[in-house]
Amino acid sequence: MSDLSHHTTDITSHPDVAEMRERYARLVSGRQAAALDGIVLLTGMYAAISPWVVHFHATSPELTVNNLVIGLVLTAIGLGLTRAPERMYQLTWTCAVIGVWLVISPWVVTAGHRASAGPIWNNVVIGAVTLVLGLAATRLAMGAGREQKPDA
Repeated sequence: MSDLSHHTTDITSHPDVAEMRERYARLVSGRQAAALDGIVLLTGMYAAISPWVVHFHATSPELTVNNLVIGLVLTAIGLGLTRAPERMYQLTWTCAVIGVWLVISPWVVTAGHRASAGPIWNNVVIGAVTLVLGLAATRLAMGAGREQKPDA
């Protein structure tokens, strides 16, 4: 008969654990990472409230719901980056994808596939900022993933 007991794998005995912890410690100890995390959080909060700030919540309810949901998702990612960066830095690329979506969403989700100038400019600016933040955070995370090997 086969052994059906559940064996838990203990990653603490893995030979690369110390190296991974050191790499993420370098990543999260930098001031650049903390600044990016905070700006992602604030950008998400603004995206969520932007329909009421720019006053298009009544004229474009589809875009209002889109910005609210996407803003809350971006806020959750930013909060996760600030609270548990060692777990969340693998998801920094999603900020870039969200940025692209914010740029194209006024034409995709609105009725008749057109929106007025206010929502378009609002989403293009928020999307561009989010895209740049996502690319910067991804670059920072990838840079921390590279090992510093001495020349042999």
